[in-house]
Amino acid sequence: MASLTLLLPALICLQFHLLSLAVADVNIGSRISTDDNGVWRSPSGHFAFGFRALNNNTDPNTKLFMVAIWYDMIPDRTVVWSLKTDNKLATAAAGSQVRITSAGLTLAGPEGNSIWESNLASVVSVGSMLDTGNFVLLNGNSEMVWQSFENPTDTLLPTQSLQPEATLTSRLTDTNYTTGRFQLYFKDGNVLLSPLSWPSSLRYTSYYVLNASASASTLVFNESGDIYVNTTNGAMIQPQGSQWNISDLDPEVNYYRATLDFAGVFTQYSHPRNNTAQPGWRIMRYVPDNICTAISYEYGSGSCGYNSYCAMENQRPTCKCPYGYSMLDPSNQFGGCQPNFTLACGADVQTPPEELYEMHASQDFNFPEGDYERIQPYSKQECQQFCLQDCMCAMAVSGGDTCWLKRFPLGNGRQETVSDQHVVYIKTRVTRDFYTGVNGEPSPAPDSKKEFVLGPLIGSLVLNGILVSTVALFFLKKQKVNRVSKAASGPSETNLYSFTYESLKKATQNFQEELGRGSYGIVYKGQLEEGSCHVVAVKRLDRLVDEREKEFRSELSSIGRTCHKNLVRLIGFCDEGMNRILVYEFMSNGSLADMLFGQSKPRWSVRVGFAMGIARGLVYLHEECESPIIHCDIKPQNILIDEYLNPKISDFGLAKLLLSDQSRTTTMIRGTRGYVAPEWFKNVGVTVKVDVYSFGVMLLEIICSRKVC
Repeated sequence: MASLTLLLPALICLQFHLLSLAVADVNIGSRISTDDNGVWRSPSGHFAFGFRALNNNTDPNTKLFMVAIWYDMIPDRTVVWSLKTDNKLATAAAGSQVRITSAGLTLAGPEGNSIWESNLASVVSVGSMLDTGNFVLLNGNSEMVWQSFENPTDTLLPTQSLQPEATLTSRLTDTNYTTGRFQLYFKDGNVLLSPLSWPSSLRYTSYYVLNASASASTLVFNESGDIYVNTTNGAMIQPQGSQWNISDLDPEVNYYRATLDFAGVFTQYSHPRNNTAQPGWRIMRYVPDNICTAISYEYGSGSCGYNSYCAMENQRPTCKCPYGYSMLDPSNQFGGCQPNFTLACGADVQTPPEELYEMHASQDFNFPEGDYERIQPYSKQECQQFCLQDCMCAMAVSGGDTCWLKRFPLGNGRQETVSDQHVVYIKTRVTRDFYTGVNGEPSPAPDSKKEFVLGPLIGSLVLNGILVSTVALFFLKKQKVNRVSKAASGPSETNLYSFTYESLKKATQNFQEELGRGSYGIVYKGQLEEGSCHVVAVKRLDRLVDEREKEFRSELSSIGRTCHKNLVRLIGFCDEGMNRILVYEFMSNGSLADMLFGQSKPRWSVRVGFAMGIARGLVYLHEECESPIIHCDIKPQNILIDEYLNPKISDFGLAKLLLSDQSRTTTMIRGTRGYVAPEWFKNVGVTVKVDVYSFGVMLLEIICSRKVC
């Protein structure tokens, strides 16, 4: 009897394990359609495979569906897997079918057209929906030749392991299953979390790294509900974080899942199997501890969308808009915010900025990254005034005697209590109500005599306004036609192509894929239809001085005449309307910063080559050009690497094109914190030596392969 008592727990565990491996065979030729609401369930009914309608449209003729696996015995039927094709959600119209054939699993449209096929080399004998949530295809030897566990989307389930070649990619929102903005992946023996440059798959710098003592081999979610990384030396490494706590796990009582949420948080959830218990998914543990502060660099929008800031509430990030802003989509708080006014250069040039805009102070949030200019010494009042006068400035931060200026789009905002020394100033439009008096009290209505006088006066003004507007529009249209025709020309005398704005908009797919941003503007990846260089980097300049319109092409002519193997080649430009855009050759290996500060460090001989090449490029700019070119912002982010690991200096010659009062070079600091030469802080003129100082700081970083500032 005693021995039987000892064996009883083991028998229960064995029974549970065998039940989890139970199968529900799906024979060759079986099919399910969007029309019959058919599903393939696991033996216990815990999971189902089939079509799920997308919340895109209520019209049955245009409604779309996805192929998915979900928990089928809980009220919300949570989706844990969806079919992807080319890393995108595979959508199907009404009337589409999923079939199992000897060649594998297929998804066909209502007309029989193929949407997706598993394309297997082995002959399939049967399909099965397992109680683990894994849908598998088996050959004649009962060997798995395809399984959903090896093609994960955003969720892991108990008994599932993530291999180094696989990734988890978040969905766009809680109800939108389109590929989202965050990814979990393996790199150099580590498990990392990174934002994506949505809608592309370009990864930004990681914001969470699970540092393993040896190379990670798999991310394991075992049948007990525990999650860890298996390493090549046999160690098991748990995710690290104050919110990743040891929990009591009981898979017989609870369902478990681990999901990379749409906000970028990798979270383990539990749900009672018994629906009479407290329903709903409960957060067990998660990494990183605070997603709002974990993403801390100038690229991308952060956990929230652009122009919004992130706040942690009840263990979840929420997104809020600054004063004077509102949600782009009220139904999606993570979609970003927009100003409730127009902020643009060239508008209302006859009206002083003080009459158009006002500065609203706040100490509840901050956008700590992405300032395009830092000026000092400046008081809080001077900082506000400078932002008011600068048409590109959307926000300013004043701290001590320093003023940081920020432009649209504002990224990586977060809620934080700023110290008394730091104040965030938001530029908003002045709002006035003609019939509202002081403190919001209504003003007296105008009397009849004033109305009698104002009537003819207003009519006269309207008539004259129409006449003036007609004449102005005629000349503006004529000027625009001349400018557009001029901007559409071919190569100039310096072999620079002059592109139209529409052609560059088309080449970049409406400026969609962001490569990076700096003090001079945002860089996008583009694909030209014509020209010798097909893939290009398109830089949209900002802060161009209106009165320097005539100098733009002459400065470009100077830049266009430069030719050196260690300078990024300028291909062309756009000078159309308010748009000033430069088109450069594309550098496939990214920036020097990516190489030096990434997980994989370049070897010593490569770093020596970087240093020598950059030095040659600077010597050319300073001594071998017709007139010396001072870069003013030498840093690893402005050194690009080509496919042959040649370093090339970018953004040279741009400082003269931007809004810069040359009489104030002692206070208008150019460059990036940590690389700025002492001359900027003294009442002296700057020379090429400011670049030499910045190069020295960068040289130290090249030697050490890490940031020194």
